[in-house]
Amino acid sequence: MKQRAYRLTDPLVRDGADLRVATWDEALDRAARGFSDALKVSGPKAFGMFSCSKTTNEFNYLAQKFARSVVGSNNIDSCNRT
Repeated sequence: MKQRAYRLTDPLVRDGADLRVATWDEALDRAARGFSDALKVSGPKAFGMFSCSKTTNEFNYLAQKFARSVVGSNNIDSCNRT
């Protein structure tokens, strides 16, 4: 009998040391707030993004656009040269 692979189907958020199931809206709001708080404390140079050469050109373009336009960081790299 094959074992079924465990897949995460609902987002989890951390409350202290515990993870709990949350709504997508709550999870995305927490992630956005975390980015915003980190930007306020450390500035955009504290962020970096790494993109993969196995994704589409369109995805890589969106990743660098997000890093530069939204976050304000030029710290973006990819594994295209490997």
